Amino acid sequence: MGNSALMSLGMRAMFANQAALQVIGQNISNANTPGYSRQSLQLTTPEGQYTGAGYFGKGVVIETVTRSYNAFLTTNASATKSTAYMDQTSLEQLTQLEKLFPPGTQGLGYAASQFLNAMVDVTSRPNDPSARQVVLGRAQELAARFSNAGEQLQQLQAGVVSDLKANVDVINQLAKQIAAANDQVARSNGNGHTPNDLLDKRDQLISQLSQYVQVTTLAQDDGTVGVFIGGGQRLVLGADAQALKVTADPYDPARASLSIIDVSGPRKLDESILTGGSLSALLRYQNKDIQDARNLIGQMATALATRVNDQQALGWTLTNPPGTGNPIFSLAPPRALPAETNARNPDGTFASKVDLSISDAKLLQASSYKLELDAASPGQYKLTRLSDGLERTISDGDSVDGFTVKVVGAPLTATDSLLLEPVAQASVDMRRVLDQTTGIAAASPVSATTDVNNKGTVSVDAMYAVNNKLNLSLTPARLVFGDPNPSITNGVDYTITLSDGSTLTGTWTPGSPIGNDPAATPPIDLGFELRLVGVPKKNDAIDITTTKFPASNNGNAKAFLNIQKEAFVGQRLLPDGSLAAGSTINDAYAAAMSEIGARVQGAQYLSNVSSAVAADAETSRASQAGVNLDEEAARLMQYQQGYQAAAKVLQTAQTVFAELLTLAQR
Repeated sequence: MGNSALMSLGMRAMFANQAALQVIGQNISNANTPGYSRQSLQLTTPEGQYTGAGYFGKGVVIETVTRSYNAFLTTNASATKSTAYMDQTSLEQLTQLEKLFPPGTQGLGYAASQFLNAMVDVTSRPNDPSARQVVLGRAQELAARFSNAGEQLQQLQAGVVSDLKANVDVINQLAKQIAAANDQVARSNGNGHTPNDLLDKRDQLISQLSQYVQVTTLAQDDGTVGVFIGGGQRLVLGADAQALKVTADPYDPARASLSIIDVSGPRKLDESILTGGSLSALLRYQNKDIQDARNLIGQMATALATRVNDQQALGWTLTNPPGTGNPIFSLAPPRALPAETNARNPDGTFASKVDLSISDAKLLQASSYKLELDAASPGQYKLTRLSDGLERTISDGDSVDGFTVKVVGAPLTATDSLLLEPVAQASVDMRRVLDQTTGIAAASPVSATTDVNNKGTVSVDAMYAVNNKLNLSLTPARLVFGDPNPSITNGVDYTITLSDGSTLTGTWTPGSPIGNDPAATPPIDLGFELRLVGVPKKNDAIDITTTKFPASNNGNAKAFLNIQKEAFVGQRLLPDGSLAAGSTINDAYAAAMSEIGARVQGAQYLSNVSSAVAADAETSRASQAGVNLDEEAARLMQYQQGYQAAAKVLQTAQTVFAELLTLAQR
């Protein structure tokens, strides 16, 4: 073995240790660089050289530089990050929505109570303009709160669309960068070495992409990775990237949907297939949470305004001559939104339209509906309640859940569908439309007075109209009490004689109304309710007459006070024809507030859990791929000593070589 072999060994050792020091320096430099994977120098020993004295080694050979990478840990960190960002985005959005349902004096329920309570002074002073002005002021505040809530929901919706567009722009940029990285990786794939820094960059881009949308990756033989979203929709394949686009919802242009652009044009992606990332959270927030909030507020606004307007119409005003009351509130009408794909006329208008009208506001539900042709029942339609998925078959002109569906124009085709929103827009345009204090219908069209010859303690507590069946031509009427009814506790029989001579009989019990008694045999419905206090004696009488002095009558004002106790919000018609109890306006608002609050709490819990899981997954990935400065410092000293030793070998070889030259010269 010659001196040249010793010099070769020294040079190779010096080069290997120098390369190792360079790799260590790279690791130390990028210890805090996001997404960087620790690199290691791979050294091997070449086959030894045979001599008569045995095999002598040829030193060390640098094979390649590798990175610490675990596919499973990297994929798991990306997936858990996607879930964490989805939950965090949901929490942020729901927290904004919760502000529309404040408790206490700022809430819609409180404003409704203040408006109805304002009628207390009107009952005491029916002709007092100041008391009536307070009622109008409270009505204005109530309408403004509902309208403001509706407008804020529109603003939240506009914000969601803006966020979706911003997210899609980022996603498209990241997809292009991943595709470019794929192209670079493929170009360098044939040289037998992996471009570690380029692979780290690509992994980091995929990790960033997972913040916005859940992705799956598939490695290719050429070193590239395919990136897929939504259960297999190709986003990046090789050096090609497809773009996402925010498009208008097929029913409501104010809402957005997500499409992917392929060779055939935009193709809509269903929300249900996007399972992670902020994009998924925004779509779910738009389609579920905001829509539910709009329906909840709209249901309360419609039920309350309709109930108040109906009672207003049953009373008499202070105008001269007195008249029935005009509406106090106005609302946005229900709307039916045809899908963009529905059949059209030659002029571009939709061939089929649907007119929606409110038939019974008490039965309205906090939901939107989908209407389409029922393939199993020719000539009929399938109506799906979107809040719970309930499907029903209806005919044209049927009323369901408090609204009536009437198809206008051509019949629906098998490919047509419409989104029906009976209440979603109601609160946006809620206004107080009554401006004159004299227009408040505080007086009842009918009055009741006790006979001066009565022996009992019975007296009139309230007398007011309850429906349109009130017929003033049947007054004056006289109510006469008879004997106690032994079959009913505290019951007293009575007879009502109308002006036409007809009579009605029933049994009165304390607290029950007279004149509107569906349980009587036969049922009594004269369109008014007479409420009494005290105990009547036999032959005690009460005269029922048309009101002669509306300015001093407070019957209808008392009826307004009773609205607070009525469960007129969200009643349901059961299959047997009976009505399921609804909620009072205060209970309905409390339930809506609780519903949104529960969603916020659920989102908070999920966000905490998913953030912790994502942090653990990233820690596991970083523990293998990250840089440990203490370890690198130890390796730095190791290879520094190796370099110095190799230099000593080379110095020794040089000394020996010099001695040989000296000997040769002698």
